Amino acid sequence: MSETPVENVLVVPTELFHRLGHFQGFTRDVDRYLPELLDPSHVRFRPRNQVEQDPGLKQLIPYVIFLHRHGAGAESVFQYTRGKGQGEGRLHHLRSVGVGGHISSDDVNGGNGNDPFQEGMRRELEEEVAIETPYQARCVGLLNDDSNPVGRVHLGLVHLFEVEQPAVHSREVDIIESGFRPIDQIMAELDQFETWSQITMRALFSSAVR
Repeated sequence: MSETPVENVLVVPTELFHRLGHFQGFTRDVDRYLPELLDPSHVRFRPRNQVEQDPGLKQLIPYVIFLHRHGAGAESVFQYTRGKGQGEGRLHHLRSVGVGGHISSDDVNGGNGNDPFQEGMRRELEEEVAIETPYQARCVGLLNDDSNPVGRVHLGLVHLFEVEQPAVHSREVDIIESGFRPIDQIMAELDQFETWSQITMRALFSSAVR
């Protein structure tokens, strides 16, 4: 019987994150963290089944939010429910606004030169959703939640994709009940969402809710 292949994922030492400035929640200070966190001398690849229980390492995760501005101040965000086949088992059945996943050692040899993070984010998006509209993308912050076992071993790099049309669709059977919903509706139901989504929505959109 063949063995299951080992997935090696991108991590940085938690000590580096603390040295740059530990925070709980969300920060918009991208320039302070990204150059060091993505420096090839600091990143490494380790077996996922080992690092999921190792708070001495932080797995870097792209967390992409799709935003559509309707005009006249109306805004909506892509959201979905995580099915049982969706990555991290501890998040199954929770709702989410973030699309993304682990960066794999296979992404080193991808199509984006020597930047495995960008290649991994491109691959994750291509696997999980179909983006059928032009968009503008930028990194808007970092996300850390040490209040639970999942958060203690992950660090989110939050990217905002502003789409011209609400034309983003699930490509995976385990991304269910998906679609764009008005921000105020999502904010009113935040307790149904995973903690990363709760933190991100409050950080980015609290001022937009009347």
